[in-house]
Amino acid sequence: MSINGVEGIFLNKDFISINKYDSTSWDEIKHIVISLINDFYSSGKDFVIDKDPFEVDKNLDEIEKKIVKILDEKIRPAVAKDGGDIKFKEFKDGIVKVQLQGSCSGCPSSTMTLKQGVQNLLCHYLPEVKEVVAI
Repeated sequence: MSINGVEGIFLNKDFISINKYDSTSWDEIKHIVISLINDFYSSGKDFVIDKDPFEVDKNLDEIEKKIVKILDEKIRPAVAKDGGDIKFKEFKDGIVKVQLQGSCSGCPSSTMTLKQGVQNLLCHYLPEVKEVVAI
C-alpha cells in the first residue's frame, strides 16, 4: 500500500522508522501511518526483522565473524537510535560491504557516518579492514 508523502516504513523489533518526503508535513500523514502500523500488528503480523543480531552465521570465516560482532555490538545500537539498521553483506580484499536500512538508507549523512564512524571503528579493531562501502 502506498501512502502519499511517505517514502517508507521500517519495522524492527526495537523500533519503527518512518521516512517522509520533505514536502509532506507530519500532521498530514501521522494518523494514517499510525493506523496502518496498528492494522499491521493487530492482524497478527510481527516485526519485519526478527533475526537475532548477535546470531553469527556459521558459514562466515573468522574475520567476517569479528566484523559482524563489531557491527552488532558497537554500531547497530547507535544506528538504531536514529531509526536505521546496518547489515553485513560481504568482506573481500579488505573491503567490507554493508547494507543500510531504515532511515539510514538515503540519509544525507549516511556516507559520513559510514566513513567516519563505521570504517574508522572497524579499521581500528581489525587491521585487515581497509574500507567500508554501502551497497
